[in-house]
Amino acid sequence: MKVSVYIATSLDGFISRADDSLDWLDEANASVPNNEDCGYGAFISSVDVLVMGRKTYEKVLSFGQWPYGPKPVVVLSSRPIEFPPQVPGNVTHSSESPQAFYDRLSSEGVNHIYLDGGTTIRGFLVSGLVDEITITQIPVLIGEGRPLFGPLKHDITLNLIESHSFDFGFVQSKYSVQQSR
Repeated sequence: MKVSVYIATSLDGFISRADDSLDWLDEANASVPNNEDCGYGAFISSVDVLVMGRKTYEKVLSFGQWPYGPKPVVVLSSRPIEFPPQVPGNVTHSSESPQAFYDRLSSEGVNHIYLDGGTTIRGFLVSGLVDEITITQIPVLIGEGRPLFGPLKHDITLNLIESHSFDFGFVQSKYSVQQSR
């Protein structure tokens, strides 16, 4: 089973402002041509299950319409979640550890997991369960906020697979994660 991260950061490595605002990302996206999705469509079509943390889920709820359609989504949280009526039935909750969750989905025949949200990504990374990281750097410095990565007990080596710059200033880099399960 493959576990991937596909995320945008400010050039200084933040995924949101400290108050969870994404205004800087919304402003940057205004410069993206209408027919350009920076590879997201192809990526999401390869994914079997999207996994996010509770904070990311709550942010997604603030967008209005559920953006993932029929794609199965699992929200990881140690606390129970009562899903509102506008959330589709393909959204579920789990409080499993990253390893237990990985083992369960692997035994169920899932081939590709997409991780979203800083805490969820870090939990799977430190558990040695992430295979690939795609980061799209947005050319803005926001100075402070929620970092994508945080303290680690040991180095995690990445190998660059490819990097692409877009005419509107975004730079997307894809890495494989060198670790053993």
